[in-house]
Amino acid sequence: MAKLPKLLVAVLSTFLLVLTATAPARAAAPDPTSQRYLVSGPKTTQQRSQVARTGAAIDAVRADGSLEISAIPSELKEIRKLGHTVTALPSPTSHPRAATSYHTLAETLAELDAVVAAYPQIARKIAIGKSYQGRDIVGVKISDNVATDENEPETLYIANIHARERLTAEQALDLIGTLTRGYGSNTRVTNLVDSREMWIFPVVNPDGQVYDMTSDTQPGRMWRKNRQPAPTDLNRNFPYRWGCCGGSSGNVSSETYRGPSPESAPETRVLTNFVRSRIVGGRQQIKLFLDIHSYGNLVLWPFGYTYNNTVPGAMSADEEATHRTIGRQLAASNGFTPQQSSDLYITDGTTGDWTWGDQRIFSFTYELGGGGFYPSPSRIDSLVAGVRDSLLLLTEYADCPYRAIGKQGQYCSA
Repeated sequence: MAKLPKLLVAVLSTFLLVLTATAPARAAAPDPTSQRYLVSGPKTTQQRSQVARTGAAIDAVRADGSLEISAIPSELKEIRKLGHTVTALPSPTSHPRAATSYHTLAETLAELDAVVAAYPQIARKIAIGKSYQGRDIVGVKISDNVATDENEPETLYIANIHARERLTAEQALDLIGTLTRGYGSNTRVTNLVDSREMWIFPVVNPDGQVYDMTSDTQPGRMWRKNRQPAPTDLNRNFPYRWGCCGGSSGNVSSETYRGPSPESAPETRVLTNFVRSRIVGGRQQIKLFLDIHSYGNLVLWPFGYTYNNTVPGAMSADEEATHRTIGRQLAASNGFTPQQSSDLYITDGTTGDWTWGDQRIFSFTYELGGGGFYPSPSRIDSLVAGVRDSLLLLTEYADCPYRAIGKQGQYCSA
């Protein structure tokens, strides 16, 4: 074959270099799917944060300090380098679907429709946007005069941001039922409905929830993230201190993958846009926020990205004391352990850090009990009942959270 002229070779080489430089970067080949493991060795908050820094999702902290995690092989390698012992955990125990069982997404939506039909004067269904796969993100507003945007303190509750945390949607549905069925007969509930506007979204990751529930032979797929082509951990994708502090992963295969940029996941944008929409007349109307997770029997409050209890310009001593005092009261009600989020381990880009750090909404996270992501359906009623009172207590503080530390006159006077 005849040799190409030197000039033509040079031109082709230059063209290939330019083409390579300007071509979009290709995503790295993903690691195998994550599996669940027990990590023995970590005893301190800092050691747990080192494990979280690898990108592994810490699912629970056992009484002896060992960690239940979900991790990919590259993360396991890093964890072993830290000197910890790693052993595989068994797959979740299968529970046959029963009449008293976890709601599918379709059943959840049907229940919301039934509530609104039964209590139209105090309950209104609302869709605030769509998921990546086009499903509506749906919740209910509960208040007297529900069709009117009144000048009343508001509370926001979300659940099932992590798909496999199945019990969380049941807790949200139970709250909806408590507030609607109790109106007019229970004085405490009636007072709350008459004086608050409450927004409750049982499933804010509908694509992930549907995917996690598609198996009929086992409780679930152990799916955590959304269902984008590069699935994202929605609770690491919020635009406050995103990716700042080793509390999330840049690896698309990781369970804690934070996405390529803040709010890159459509579900995250739906939630942040809704919260921003509640700024009326320059003031945020939502006064309290709760993100319901499982499992761990914990009440958490901001911040997750730093070990510091107070942060100049972001968390004053009174603000920290208010979070801590309410958190401890909630824990006294539901039997959970109260602590600042970072006392568990460092996280970044989370819901509660954003709702407080960016929007100044007093924010809490529940890690429900149950001992796993798929407790037996026979335990659903008792598990959610144990948390019910604390949700009402939290809602009662919406008029002035500073009342918890006796400073309502300083911060909440007209």
